[in-house]
Amino acid sequence: MINQYEAVFIMTPVLSEEQMKETAKKFKDLLIENGSEIVNEEYWGLRKLAYPIQKKSTGFYCLFEFKAEGELINTLEINFRRDERVIRFLTVKMDKHAIAYSEKRRSNRTNRQAAPIVDISTGEKAEVSTMDDAEIDEN
Repeated sequence: MINQYEAVFIMTPVLSEEQMKETAKKFKDLLIENGSEIVNEEYWGLRKLAYPIQKKSTGFYCLFEFKAEGELINTLEINFRRDERVIRFLTVKMDKHAIAYSEKRRSNRTNRQAAPIVDISTGEKAEVSTMDDAEIDEN
């Protein structure tokens, strides 16, 4: 049965940007080769960790949302464990509420990026306050 999953993984901060992109591409290709459909991918960049992992305080975060057979998750996680560039990972099966939230979050993000607000009187870009995740839940 095909389900929708979300995989977040953290890569070691000692990687160059090219090595980070190569690692992310490796896992994306693994998913595609095994018949999954990539729904969304996000590269969050270098972020501070909540606690040190392998004596590192930062890491490159990457998120994939994909539709796949359940058997693929075991293969994916084995590859995460074998790759020394990945210091943490988490794969979650998304329920209907998580899928709806994710779609809403993506649409709000693309709407905010689509067209800048311009002040008609001056012709300059106006300051825009964006919604955070708490406001999305309320809507």
